[in-house]
Order: sequence, then structure tokens, then C-alpha cells
Amino acid sequence: MGIFSPPPGVDDLLPEAITAWQFIEKTAAAFFPLYGFGEIRTPIFEYTEVFSKGIGEQTEVVQKEMYTFEDRGGRSLTLRPEGTAGIIRALGSIEQGSARRVYYIGPMFRGERPAAGRKRQFHQVGVENIGSVSPELDAECIVMLTRFLEKIGIRKYSLKINTRGDAADRAATDATLRNLFSKKKDTLCEDCKKRFDRNVWRILDCKNPGCAEISASLELEDIGRLFSRESKTYLDSVTNILAHEKIPFVLDPRLVRGLDYYAHTVFEVSHDGLGAQNAVAGGGRYEITPPGSKNPVRGVGFACGIERLIIAASSENHNPAPEKKPFVFIVSIGKNAKLPNFSLAEELRAKGISAIADFEERSIKSAMRSANKSGAAFTIIRGDNELSQKTTVIKNMSDGAQAEIPESKTIEYLSKYSPNGLSARLPEQERSQSGNAQAE
Repeated sequence: MGIFSPPPGVDDLLPEAITAWQFIEKTAAAFFPLYGFGEIRTPIFEYTEVFSKGIGEQTEVVQKEMYTFEDRGGRSLTLRPEGTAGIIRALGSIEQGSARRVYYIGPMFRGERPAAGRKRQFHQVGVENIGSVSPELDAECIVMLTRFLEKIGIRKYSLKINTRGDAADRAATDATLRNLFSKKKDTLCEDCKKRFDRNVWRILDCKNPGCAEISASLELEDIGRLFSRESKTYLDSVTNILAHEKIPFVLDPRLVRGLDYYAHTVFEVSHDGLGAQNAVAGGGRYEITPPGSKNPVRGVGFACGIERLIIAASSENHNPAPEKKPFVFIVSIGKNAKLPNFSLAEELRAKGISAIADFEERSIKSAMRSANKSGAAFTIIRGDNELSQKTTVIKNMSDGAQAEIPESKTIEYLSKYSPNGLSARLPEQERSQSGNAQAE
């Protein structure tokens, strides 16, 4: 691999691809505030303890996937593998009973094997509703997620929901799950043999094919009966709201999510357009004790992988956003036209009209090839004749029609044709097939 390629698991985002990302980011910035969420930005690296204690020491992320390094001061730092723990660190001092609603957009880092939609530097958009606990807030979070997916053109998704119960449920449910796995313990992978004693629920999330097959064979309905009445009622309240809002879902007793901080509601959205690793978003209610604090912080949230959102939208034949093209391409014929055309381009931009000015000394035929390649809706052509007569030649690139108009009317003329997709055809009475500068 040459030096012009990025390291495995990371990508360059070129202009022709970035518009889809910007569309998702802009949609998030416009949509989440409707629910009272404001943007938060936290550092891309934190003290390692923020993640090791916040996410859970026995999780796959902490044990195998974090990018951890020591800085010059001997401090252990980690590139953030997810967004929630850092946000809890930032907002963990909020007073009991108060609430904060935030959303975030940015890169995360995990040392995973790269695959479609799964990178070592990946990007997430997510939300956190911190401080208040109620099934209504969990349901609101899930509904908001599904509405957001629809806003960006994703409709063929599947939603799974489960409960992790609360702390009082753990002893009985853990013991029952260990009993179910005990007969197959010797055939589990080495990691799951350790999880059997430390955190048996993690086995249900193991991606090892043998462990996944064992998990799929278990009858887990009995575990659901072990949850307290409060936990069952909590889940029922969430699902009742979803049913009322006509949000389709499936209850999945095997859904645990990959992090240890979840309690009560967990959920995951998958999409067939992604192949085997088909999750596009997930989240749930959580409880995290920030480093240096004895008081747990409770919240509910979700995160979506932006790379996966784009793949899912594309699989539904939906392009989140077309590549942006300049509205005007300006061709200068001769040296004398360069400075006036430079100023014209600036005037157009000041009016919100995107423009590219071409200053290369070449033939009109060559310049028009560049204009065609740019994808511009109009091309302005000016040379010595146009400058002396104080006119501009404007060519409609969709049908080849040209008009020669007074220089003073150029911006007013172009302003009538929207760069946002309205008709760019020249009025019949203003069309001309003649002019001092004829485009070839």
C-alpha cells in the first residue's frame, strides 16, 4: 500500500461524497432541536478511565478495540470509541433531578477488522437525554430515531427492543442464564468462558459463530419471567407508546447491546442493505458513574453510524444529497477579461450564487470543455468585445441557448434562476444565437 493511501480502516472523504454526509449532519442539526436537544462537542480523546469504567471493563470494546496511548506526561489516554461516556464526563456534575438534552456528531475510533460500513475511524450522530428516568422518555427517544431515519430517506428498517431490567433483577437473571449456558460452557470461545463468570450476558453478544449458534439455541423466554413487576411494567409502557405511534417493532430477548451500562430499555435498528453486520443504530437507557464520582448518572440515548446510514439509504435507491455543482462558470477570453471576471465572480458569490472563474489562457473550445465538465447551469463568456460594449454572453448549458445582455444586468439576470433546482431555461425573447463571443 503506497503512501498516497490512508491506513487500513480509515477513508478520505472527497467533495463528490461529502454532500451525503453534510445532508445527514444538517438534518440532525435541524431535527433534534425540535425535541429540545442542543449540540455538544467533546474531545476525541479522554482519560482512559472515562471509557474503561464508563463502558465496562469486560466489554469487547474496552478489552480489544480501544486505541490507548500514553502522552508525554505519562497519562493514559484513549481515542473515544463511543460518545456517551465522554458526554457523561462532561455533564456528570448536573444536579440530581435536573435534565440535559444534547446531540453530537463526530468521529469515533475502534480497532476492529474493517468491513463494509465498519471502519477503524467511523462517524456517529447520536443523542443523550440525561438526568430524568421514565418509559415515556425512552419511547420518545426511539420515536425520534425512527423519524430521523425517515427524514434521511431510510424506511425499510427493522426495530428490535428488549429490557435489561434493573439492578434488583440481575442476580436471578444472571443465575438462570449461567444455568442455560453451563451445559455448553466447554464449547464456548475463550473470551466467553471468562464472561461466564464475570458478565454472562456478554455471551449473548458474542460474534463468534459457535457462541452465536449456542445463544440462538437457548430458550430465553423464562428469563423474561424473572424480571420484576416494575421492569415488566416499564417495558410495557415503552412498547405501548410505540404501538400507539404505529412504530413497528419486535421484542427480542437476545438483544443486550455491546456495552455494560444499559439498564431497562435497549433497542437496535437494522437494515438489510448492510449485509451480515446490519445494525445502523442502537441505544437504550443507561446508568454510568463518572470517574471520581459516587453518584450514577442516568440517561437514555442512541447512536447512528453515518457510514452505515449512507449505505442503507443508497440500498433504497435514495441519494441523501446530490453532488453540489457550481451555478455559474466564467470564461475569460484574453488577459484583459481576467480582472473584471474575478470581480464578477466575487459579486455573484456575495449574492449567494456559486461561481467558478476560469483564468487559464486557452482556446474558447478548451474553456467550454471545462465548463461542461464543471456541471454548471450557466456559463458566462467575456472577452475584449464584451468589455468594450459592456455586455456579457450567458450560455444555458442544458440546451445551448445564449443571450447577450448588458453587463449591469448580469447579476439581476442570473438571480432569476434559482441554484436550488428551479428552471434554468432562458426566456425565449432573451435568447440569441449571435454575439461577440460564440461558444463552440
